[in-house]
Amino acid sequence: MKPKREVGIVGYGAYVPRYRIKASEIARVWGGADDGLPIEEKAVPGLDEDTITMSVEAARNALARAQIDPRTLRAVWVGSESHPYAVKPSSTLVAEALGASGAILAGDWQFACKAGTEAMQAAIALVGSEMTDYALAIGMDTAQGRPHDALEYTAGAGGGAYIMGPAENALAVLEGSYSYVTDTPDFFRRAYQHYPEHGNRFTGEPAYFAHTLAATQNFLELMQLTPRDFQWAIFHQPNAKFPLQAAAQLGFTRDQVAPGLLVNKIGNTYAGAALIGMTNVLDNAKPGDRILLVSFGSGAGSDAFSYVVTDKILERRDLAKRTAWYTARRELIDYARYARFRNKLVMN
Repeated sequence: MKPKREVGIVGYGAYVPRYRIKASEIARVWGGADDGLPIEEKAVPGLDEDTITMSVEAARNALARAQIDPRTLRAVWVGSESHPYAVKPSSTLVAEALGASGAILAGDWQFACKAGTEAMQAAIALVGSEMTDYALAIGMDTAQGRPHDALEYTAGAGGGAYIMGPAENALAVLEGSYSYVTDTPDFFRRAYQHYPEHGNRFTGEPAYFAHTLAATQNFLELMQLTPRDFQWAIFHQPNAKFPLQAAAQLGFTRDQVAPGLLVNKIGNTYAGAALIGMTNVLDNAKPGDRILLVSFGSGAGSDAFSYVVTDKILERRDLAKRTAWYTARRELIDYARYARFRNKLVMN
């Protein structure tokens, strides 16, 4: 898919909470680490943090890099699977906090881990159709895992925010995108359930790998590109193994993938996982570099994008904190504090 008007990323920003819990600490409490741990540690939101507050912080970083007035935004879209309210949008609160409320579209997006890139696709379409010049898309999560479940080791917190705008003001220009979706029930949470259910190994194949590989292969064929044409590649990262395995099957090298692979440091940030990897790549990319971004969302589907970095990245990326600042800022907590922060102990 290509928009009618050329579109690009005019601003981007990340946010990761400062608190971390090591996977080994979770294993100390529950056991089950005989076969190794899926990641090293994960980010944990504090008592005063949720998807809304983290979205505001990431969006402020994006606005600083975009160098635009928030009142010029005509859409604020928040993709997440951990919105604080079941009935009340996160996006209106984010828009209000940014000073963008009023004459604006606002909405919350859901598609598991690719809710953020769904919002990005919509922002591209809105700007590309010339209905507006600037739209904000966010992927952010405080994803939850049931105690003593495999997800508890990997479900982290954080994400990224992207302001899409005209190509002439962009830090990275979109070349094209592609989406691939099927009905694959690998992960779900019914109403009134506190924690999601997952299909264990079923979430890998036919879910993650089938959709990630199909979206990427079809996209590369349509764009007449090969893995060698990209300096960077970002894949959704539910753990440290899956994205590297998918990249190898597609013909990408570890060097292309490693800068966008943050799961070992902050966990799987779900709707923000691919998008926060993209922020780290943009923090390090050079003008002319081509970037492949591929998300995955359970349920299931993948979005693939190709961006080319412009000279403007050199002028504006240091106008906000780099992603490495957030990943380096860390305070380790034990399982007791983690249980308190995440409301694991419910008292009637």
